[in-house]
Amino acid sequence: MDCPETYQLVFQSSAVEDDTVIVKRTDRSGAAGYPVYEDETGIVRAEISERGEVRMLASGGHQLLGTPLVAPGPTA
Repeated sequence: MDCPETYQLVFQSSAVEDDTVIVKRTDRSGAAGYPVYEDETGIVRAEISERGEVRMLASGGHQLLGTPLVAPGPTA
Protein backbone atom coordinates (compact mmCIF):
# COMPACT_ATOMS: atom_id res chain seq x y z
CA MET A 1 0.00 0.00 0.00
CA ASP A 2 1.49 3.31 -1.12
CA CYS A 3 0.51 5.91 1.49
CA PRO A 4 1.58 9.57 1.54
CA GLU A 5 3.96 10.74 4.26
CA THR A 6 1.72 13.69 5.20
CA TYR A 7 -1.89 14.84 5.00
CA GLN A 8 -3.66 18.09 5.76
CA LEU A 9 -6.73 17.67 7.95
CA VAL A 10 -9.16 20.58 7.59
CA PHE A 11 -11.64 20.98 10.44
CA GLN A 12 -14.45 23.17 9.18
CA SER A 13 -16.31 25.62 11.39
CA SER A 14 -19.18 27.95 10.60
CA ALA A 15 -18.30 30.31 13.46
CA VAL A 16 -14.56 30.81 12.89
CA GLU A 17 -11.92 30.20 10.24
CA ASP A 18 -11.26 26.56 9.31
CA ASP A 19 -8.44 24.91 11.26
CA THR A 20 -5.83 23.03 9.20
CA VAL A 21 -3.53 20.51 10.87
CA ILE A 22 -0.62 18.75 9.16
CA VAL A 23 -0.25 15.10 10.20
CA LYS A 24 2.64 12.75 9.42
CA ARG A 25 2.58 8.99 9.01
CA THR A 26 3.77 6.99 12.02
CA ASP A 27 4.97 3.39 12.15
CA ARG A 28 1.66 2.32 13.73
CA SER A 29 -1.47 0.91 12.12
CA GLY A 30 -5.06 1.44 13.27
CA ALA A 31 -7.81 -1.10 13.88
CA ALA A 32 -8.61 -1.35 10.14
CA GLY A 33 -4.93 -1.88 9.29
CA TYR A 34 -4.34 1.56 7.76
CA PRO A 35 -1.48 3.86 8.80
CA VAL A 36 -1.93 6.14 11.79
CA TYR A 37 -0.98 9.77 11.25
CA GLU A 38 -0.40 12.38 13.97
CA ASP A 39 0.55 16.03 14.33
CA GLU A 40 3.76 17.30 15.97
CA THR A 41 2.14 17.35 19.42
CA GLY A 42 0.70 13.83 19.19
CA ILE A 43 -2.72 15.22 20.14
CA VAL A 44 -4.34 14.98 16.70
CA ARG A 45 -4.31 11.37 15.50
CA ALA A 46 -6.10 9.76 12.59
CA GLU A 47 -6.17 6.46 10.75
CA ILE A 48 -6.32 7.26 7.01
CA SER A 49 -7.02 4.74 4.25
CA GLU A 50 -5.50 4.87 0.76
CA ARG A 51 -8.88 6.24 -0.45
CA GLY A 52 -8.66 9.17 1.99
CA GLU A 53 -11.19 7.83 4.50
CA VAL A 54 -10.45 9.26 7.94
CA ARG A 55 -11.12 7.80 11.37
CA MET A 56 -10.08 10.14 14.16
CA LEU A 57 -8.38 8.51 17.16
CA ALA A 58 -8.66 9.89 20.67
CA SER A 59 -5.31 10.71 22.28
CA GLY A 60 -6.76 11.59 25.67
CA GLY A 61 -9.95 11.84 27.65
CA HIS A 62 -12.80 14.26 26.99
CA GLN A 63 -12.01 14.81 23.31
CA LEU A 64 -14.88 15.66 20.96
CA LEU A 65 -13.60 14.44 17.61
CA GLY A 66 -15.07 15.90 14.44
CA THR A 67 -14.50 14.43 10.99
CA PRO A 68 -12.16 16.61 8.94
CA LEU A 69 -11.71 16.96 5.22
CA VAL A 70 -8.49 15.31 4.10
CA ALA A 71 -6.03 16.52 1.45
CA PRO A 72 -2.50 15.50 0.55
CA GLY A 73 0.04 17.24 2.73
CA PRO A 74 2.82 19.52 1.59
CA THR A 75 5.82 17.87 0.01
CA ALA A 76 9.25 18.40 1.47
